[in-house]
Amino acid sequence: MNRRVQESERGSFALETAVVAPFVLGIILLVVFAGRYALATQSVNSAASSAARTASIARTASDARSTAKTAAVLSLASQEISCNSVDVDVDTSGFKTEVGLPATVATTVTCRLDLSGLSVIGVPGSMTITADSSSPLDTYRERR
Repeated sequence: MNRRVQESERGSFALETAVVAPFVLGIILLVVFAGRYALATQSVNSAASSAARTASIARTASDARSTAKTAAVLSLASQEISCNSVDVDVDTSGFKTEVGLPATVATTVTCRLDLSGLSVIGVPGSMTITADSSSPLDTYRERR
């Protein structure tokens, strides 16, 4: 009796593995996608904050724009985030505010994240992640 049961179940493990393996692989890839997305979102937020801080230290609006863009790109590069393109928008209207009045510099960093390695599970080849940040300008420092 015991021998008949073993013979009738022959090959069932291979069949079960063939049915379950794609689902397990899909779940693993979804976890990888979620991790990459979370890491990229955090990195873009960090880059936006770094750009805003760097821009707020600049003496002129044009210096603020150029240093903010450099800071954002370097921040993303140091965190090894693979962006197809990086856009940095810097609002320097606070530099027009009179000395003695509070003002801020705002930045928006947009990263087009490369996800081509995860296209197997239906994830698009790239995804856009955007983050905003602002930083106060020194109230009593000369602005140009």
